[in-house]
Amino acid sequence: MRLTVIDSSGLILGRLSSIVAKRLLDGETIALVNAERAIVSGSKVKTFADYLQSRKRGIKEKGPYYPRRPDRLLKRTVRGMLPYKRQRGRDALSRLKVYVGVPDELRGEEMHVLDDASIMRLSTSKYIELGELCRKLGGKF
Repeated sequence: MRLTVIDSSGLILGRLSSIVAKRLLDGETIALVNAERAIVSGSKVKTFADYLQSRKRGIKEKGPYYPRRPDRLLKRTVRGMLPYKRQRGRDALSRLKVYVGVPDELRGEEMHVLDDASIMRLSTSKYIELGELCRKLGGKF
């Protein structure tokens, strides 16, 4: 199966994840590059507070813990839109590769851009890049 390379720069995280999940379930193999440039819509303060909430729980409460690296957080978001507890979902998730930046082996490949997930669809100017969010959470990448 041919590898589809998608550039995540300027794409809304939720829309990107749902489109990628649907294509993975159809049997496609996908590599997402520039994960740190994906966009999370909403107020910076509220978005940061929501993700930080998963880190600071009480003594008895455990998880869910969100990853602090943008590539892992993007993969986790796609996983949430797949039936990952079933074989079909696990197989689909195994066909997904997510990278921070563009790795050397994918430099010459043609990059696809998803217009359905473009930042131009946002009606507000309130958003934060995934890389910036992860840095605030303490991610080192």
